[in-house]
Amino acid sequence: MNIMDFNVKKLAADAGTFLSRAVQFTEEKLGQAEKTELDAHLENLLSKAECTKIWTEKIMKQTEVLLQPNPNARIEEFVYEKLDRKAPSRINNPELLGQYMIDAGTEFGPGTAYGNALIKCGETQKRIGTADRELIQTSALNFLTPLRNFIEGDYKTIAKERKLLQNKRLDLDAAKTRLKKAKAAETRASQLNSARLEGDNNMVNFSYMLNFLHVKWLKSEQELRITQSEFDRQAEITRLLLEGISSTHAHHLRCLNDFVEAQMTYYAQCYQYMLDLQKQLGSFPSNYCNNNQTSVAPVPSASSNVIGSSALTSTSGLVITSPTNLIDLKECSGSRKARVLYDYDAANSSELSLLADEVITVFSVVGMDSDWLMGERGNQKGRVPITYLELLN
Repeated sequence: MNIMDFNVKKLAADAGTFLSRAVQFTEEKLGQAEKTELDAHLENLLSKAECTKIWTEKIMKQTEVLLQPNPNARIEEFVYEKLDRKAPSRINNPELLGQYMIDAGTEFGPGTAYGNALIKCGETQKRIGTADRELIQTSALNFLTPLRNFIEGDYKTIAKERKLLQNKRLDLDAAKTRLKKAKAAETRASQLNSARLEGDNNMVNFSYMLNFLHVKWLKSEQELRITQSEFDRQAEITRLLLEGISSTHAHHLRCLNDFVEAQMTYYAQCYQYMLDLQKQLGSFPSNYCNNNQTSVAPVPSASSNVIGSSALTSTSGLVITSPTNLIDLKECSGSRKARVLYDYDAANSSELSLLADEVITVFSVVGMDSDWLMGERGNQKGRVPITYLELLN
């Protein structure tokens, strides 16, 4: 029973406080009550915290979009995170593309130029997918998690203390209003008492009313001192929390550096993967024949300094050069010096690997395919594609 009485009293007191705050807030909005203004420093700190919260949320959400463009996947990851469970691993877009390319290359035949190229492209795409996965994991750990911790942790605490400060301010202003009204009522009663109204009963009533108003005035003063002390204490707590925003900015700066470093590593890896792939594809012939036909020389991009003058455009968009002075070289038995234009990896033991800008000796062999010459470098000898060479005078 006592507990119930206590709960009822507490509920009534809380309801009275809430009503008092609501009245004070409404009168402030209508301009009928004075409002205690916070000091300029505290206002600046509150504005800085609010600005930090808004932009942190925007940066965090857009980073999530950058790392995971699929909204359904983001929702799934969010649900698993709230359930405190690990999201199932899924194949990403580069890995899926790479797998399709590898399957297609296997279907077409790894021994064909197109099939081999598809397999190499697929392997590179899968490596890019792995690098993409590492970027997402590193960015989530070193960048997104600290931002989310601020929004869901530090700023929630700041918002809670800020709301408490607002309530303390309303209590303080309500106490000021009550004290002001009590003083005004006592002043009016004193003025009426000074009129010396006749009759003992009237004098007794006025004396009682004066004593009552004086007690109420003293109680209002005591209440004002208490609310002022609570407001000052809460303002100090809020100020200390808000001053920690500068430390938050410094921490987020370190996280931003980690994010930039992760991106730099990712793009450097992708560039190196594609550079290696380009070199590998450069060694493939631009067209290939059936198994009963002779092999065709690889064809790089056309250039004005490539052997010969006339060029034929292939179906793949590359230019195949048909040198006019090759006939003279084929017909004579002598040798010529030639500069290598591009790197070339030998496909088998009958061919000679080449390095760009090196100078080798070339000569014709009777019965050799028209797109090939015999190359010689020191003790090494083998077939070389003419489209990778520039004859020297």
